[in-house]
Amino acid sequence: MKVNTQNATGTLMDNQKVHFLHKASLQSKRMGQSFVTNVLPALIIAFLFIIIWEWMTSSPGAALPSPSRVVSDTWELIVNPFYNHGGTDVGMGWQILASLERVAYGYTLAVIAGISLGVLVGQSTWAMRGLDPIFQILRTVPPLAWLPISLAAFQDSNPSAIFVIFITAIWPIIINTSVGVRNIPEDYRNVSRVLSLNGYEYFVKIMLPAAAPYIFTGLRIGIGLSWLAIVAAEMLIGGVGIGFFIWDAWNASMISDIVLALVYVGIVGFLLDRLIGFISTLVTRGTSAQ
Repeated sequence: MKVNTQNATGTLMDNQKVHFLHKASLQSKRMGQSFVTNVLPALIIAFLFIIIWEWMTSSPGAALPSPSRVVSDTWELIVNPFYNHGGTDVGMGWQILASLERVAYGYTLAVIAGISLGVLVGQSTWAMRGLDPIFQILRTVPPLAWLPISLAAFQDSNPSAIFVIFITAIWPIIINTSVGVRNIPEDYRNVSRVLSLNGYEYFVKIMLPAAAPYIFTGLRIGIGLSWLAIVAAEMLIGGVGIGFFIWDAWNASMISDIVLALVYVGIVGFLLDRLIGFISTLVTRGTSAQ
């Protein structure tokens, strides 16, 4: 009996090992398929783009630097992104973090105000008729056109930049939220009446879940516009920030530094969009626009 027990235990362990290996194999296969489907095409296109760029800028009289020259010229910025020599002479990492801090403040304010106003406009016909035309007019004003007004109002560059982000990001959030609230199915509203939900319960249990796909679409558009606005605004207000870094590099005729900064700007913008998209998928279970 003791031998049989040992054999049974060994067989069970062997089965568990086989199951584990099979599961690991399937997971590895899925990861490989995901890489081939989602990552490999982008890598191939990026590689071809770099090859063409290198070929077009390899001549001695080329106006723009080649990728290899960009890397060689900016190697210190790449390997040491967080140096700090005082003042505005700081590494690319600090420049990006300074810009992200401004974006975080302005975007958070835009989210709070935008969702609140969007709910108001979506719920109230009177508010929609009164506010929607004003919103449609104001949202067409270019972001940088607000900068002189904000500088005159705040008398400081940092809150002025935050205001520019706020005023840029708020419009898609308002519009998409209001559309989502107006498109809540009538069946949902009837359910809330049958259950005698109060205003808060209706807002939390019915309105927000139903309008969430629209809201997150506005949030994704808003975060992209915020990042665009801060880079442009920082070129004018100065100080520490990736936008000011680009403008300062232009004044010093350091084109390679500008190219590196643009690469970082694109990567950060992509990651911000993916972050909001990931949160959107968790909240809406994949029903929002991708």
